[in-house]
Amino acid sequence: MVTVIDERLKKLAGLSLKKGAHSPDSTFCVMEAVAFVAGEQWTDAPECVCPIIAAFARNWNDCLPSDAERDRLLKPLIPRFVNTRNKAVEEKRGLMCADWLVRVHTPAWLRLAGLTKQAESLESLPEITSFAKIPSIRPTLEAVRQDAAAARAAARAAARAAARAAAGAAAGAAAGAAAWDAAWDAAWDAARDAARAKLAPTVASLQESALQLLERMIEAK
Repeated sequence: MVTVIDERLKKLAGLSLKKGAHSPDSTFCVMEAVAFVAGEQWTDAPECVCPIIAAFARNWNDCLPSDAERDRLLKPLIPRFVNTRNKAVEEKRGLMCADWLVRVHTPAWLRLAGLTKQAESLESLPEITSFAKIPSIRPTLEAVRQDAAAARAAARAAARAAARAAAGAAAGAAAGAAAWDAAWDAAWDAARDAARAKLAPTVASLQESALQLLERMIEAK
């Protein structure tokens, strides 16, 4: 038997999920699509969805780089998001998000930046299963934050110094300012292109991990 939900899912089948908020029935972000499927008024915060899940999905929807990625990762979950609101498991789901951010998401980027020791220190933390555990891991988090900030500042200073030296050598003192701007823009473009290729495996891994997290939150009891 074809249900109303099935009919609404059929309408969504030919549409791609989009970034940001939208006017009614024009196009949909993932949570607007869920509201539509559930028969709620137009909103990106449907009543039928757990607010923890909705917040994570909204943010991920807007951070994904393309409509194709939104469709691949989030679209299949739309019917599963319906009727996930359950006050009894909201805190558990929030802790699941916090644990993933601390022990999975952040270490992946630290390791990519060469901060392997710092990544391992977060990965080795015990699973965050209650807010009472937060004070005990705060010193580790702060130490990693300081190391990451120092590494970022050093890398930025080195990049700017290299670009400035290249600009001066290429154009001489008279055109130094203009050459500096051009060299910095060129260096940034080159770095960005190189970064995309280097980041791709980490991005793909984290996308699959985030998908698994959403599925676990949906199933949480």
